[in-house]
Amino acid sequence: MQQCLKRSAGCSVMQRSATRPVVVVRRGMRVVCQAATATKTVKIGTRGSPLALAQAYMTRDLLKANFAELAEEGALEIVIIKTTGDKILNQPLADIGGKGLFTKEIDDALLDGRIDIAVHSMKDVPTYLPEGTILPCNLPREDVRDVFISPVAKDLSELPEGAIVGSASLRRQAQILAKYPHLKVVNFRGNVQTRLRKLQEGECSATLLALAGLKRLDMTQHITKILDNEEMLPAVSQGAIGIACRTDDGAAARYLAGLNHEETRVAVVTERAFLTALDGSCRCAAASTPQPRPRPAGPLPTCRAARAPSASPALGATA
Repeated sequence: MQQCLKRSAGCSVMQRSATRPVVVVRRGMRVVCQAATATKTVKIGTRGSPLALAQAYMTRDLLKANFAELAEEGALEIVIIKTTGDKILNQPLADIGGKGLFTKEIDDALLDGRIDIAVHSMKDVPTYLPEGTILPCNLPREDVRDVFISPVAKDLSELPEGAIVGSASLRRQAQILAKYPHLKVVNFRGNVQTRLRKLQEGECSATLLALAGLKRLDMTQHITKILDNEEMLPAVSQGAIGIACRTDDGAAARYLAGLNHEETRVAVVTERAFLTALDGSCRCAAASTPQPRPRPAGPLPTCRAARAPSASPALGATA
């Protein structure tokens, strides 16, 4: 609390930010007060899953480490927002609206000012951002690969005919059935912990998850095998965290620019452009993988599309 030098003047200011002296004239008294230059609390919007929260806390810690004013107590606040995709778990995403189901409510909160920045897994973000928002920041990308997890086999190739693999991803389904048509793939949704529990309860023989998520949750002990990119092409922008703000919020944009990892941003923009060209959504089994090339900007991705499992599963276009 910053107070006037003369309380008798009846002037006091409650602020947590830096102060500057201001002369106040009241009833003929000349009073010097410490008037605060207010720094509002920056509200960080996120889904409520353990992985989403881990990514939001990572963002919060980076903001604190890079901007002194945000290291003050109360400068940052995590706001949990439940999305439609978190509520409806018994249907494939493609049947209930696609990728925007994990971002729409967060976008709405951003646009109406309930939050100031929004933290997303980039693979969940639609290719077109809502008007009035920008995504100026990608944090350094985590490992893009998928992992195989099973209590009964060491690899997809070891699963017997008719074995059930749980996955809600059309990309994974298409690639699994292209290589192992004798397997059965079923819709398998929920957060990481939920899917691992379902696997242990015997709902399926195996599942595939993103290595990045398991690393951020410190749950890599569950991995049976890490799949290289030739075995299972990862999702577009997999392993990348994106942080959005309003287009008219210069302060938030400045903070996010300070956290941006340009090499990741270039790869993500390139991969998402490929997805846009395919009109990509949860009905399009698109995949991509960063391939190092001798360019100053760093690795650029190789992008491929796979037909949906309802068609004859096969890898298609490459860019």
